Amino acid sequence: MPAYHSIFLQDTDVRLIANFPLSPLRTRTRGPAYTLPALPPNTPPETSPDPDHESYDPLDEILSLYRANTFFRNFEIKGPADRLLIYGILCVGELLGRVPKVGGGQREGEKALINAALEQFAIPGDAGFPLNQAFEAPRDRQDAEVLRQYLSQVRQELAIRLVARLYAGGSGTPSKVSDVSMNWNG
Repeated sequence: MPAYHSIFLQDTDVRLIANFPLSPLRTRTRGPAYTLPALPPNTPPETSPDPDHESYDPLDEILSLYRANTFFRNFEIKGPADRLLIYGILCVGELLGRVPKVGGGQREGEKALINAALEQFAIPGDAGFPLNQAFEAPRDRQDAEVLRQYLSQVRQELAIRLVARLYAGGSGTPSKVSDVSMNWNG
């Protein structure tokens, strides 16, 4: 069974920096991404819209494919949208590793995830970036700064959505059966 690829591969009108897409996001976090329309007010924050919905974005896809794609050792990159999917899956794994496993409640979990998302991170081309063989470096400092801002926006929005999914139902403890937390051993 092959890994799941991004449904956004056919989006050809997305700006690229090197070979990384700056896809539109459904977010209130400041950054260079074009903002998609918000979900209807009665939508629970822990759910994603249907992939055909105008507000479905690559972050919804990352969260829905996280479980399935973490089992694959190899992943054939078919386009820029797959690079965003790979980056997002790595980011979700990193964020899940920061969730407090015992005590603290939702507030502590939210604080830990947001702080992790805001920490200094490497971008493609930096020595500390884990997948430089699959990502091109930005061509100049201006592109590097825009990419860093976009990835920061992605990381912050993923953290916000993870909190909503992990602490759905208001129990105050992270859910071990969340649809994104299969690899989390709490």
